[in-house]
Amino acid sequence: MWIRSTMAYRASFALTMAGNLVVTGLDVVTILLMFSQVDTLGGWSLPEVALLYGLSATAFGVADLVLGSMDALGARIRDGSVDTLLVRPAPVLAQVGADRFAPRRLGRVVQGALVLGYALAAVHVDWSVGKVLLVPVMLVSGAAIFCAVFVAGGAFQFLAGDAAEVQNAFTYGGTTLLQYPPSVFGKDFVRGVTFMLPLAFVNWVPASRLLGRPYPLGLPGWTAFASPLVAVVCCALAGLAWRAALRSYRSTGS
Repeated sequence: MWIRSTMAYRASFALTMAGNLVVTGLDVVTILLMFSQVDTLGGWSLPEVALLYGLSATAFGVADLVLGSMDALGARIRDGSVDTLLVRPAPVLAQVGADRFAPRRLGRVVQGALVLGYALAAVHVDWSVGKVLLVPVMLVSGAAIFCAVFVAGGAFQFLAGDAAEVQNAFTYGGTTLLQYPPSVFGKDFVRGVTFMLPLAFVNWVPASRLLGRPYPLGLPGWTAFASPLVAVVCCALAGLAWRAALRSYRSTGS
């Protein structure tokens, strides 16, 4: 329904999608401005940082397209309209994802994919079958990890009443964090992003394998292929949190 309503005004859709692409592209401009003053950032060259950016932006763009409407869940909890979702014969999570579905978010995916295409062409990689397959695995696993963060953030909103900005700190903030190499952050921070909220498995760890760089925190080599397992664990935990949050929902009482 939301896709049909959006496509009813195709010129408006094209303009908003282009605007989304341009606005998200400002992050690339920021990186380019940095590299206009330095040759490397934390020891990483421009193509290598562009690879991190492309992987993070594309994976997050897919998750944002599917579950970006989770931001509005807090308002539904406050006004009690979650009750409407509960009585419909469809999973609540699917309804939340479809609520005000915004195809314009494809602009973020396109923009991230363009940067990723440039990076893959520009970086110096000794390509093998394993490394070629690692790229789509990173994208799929990264999107699943970000989806899990969206779902966990939505579950937290049931507890907090409305905490969209807290959720955004880990979703939008997380993708911005991953656009820069781990070497520019403190070790304690990198540990938190690796073992507590494992966003590092979206791109930092597997990209280190791709580029032949030392792994963050000296992790063993097999962790480069652990992203699918991390994604499965994150989705399972987020699913449990979501089910617990739905069971705890008590409406507004009005």
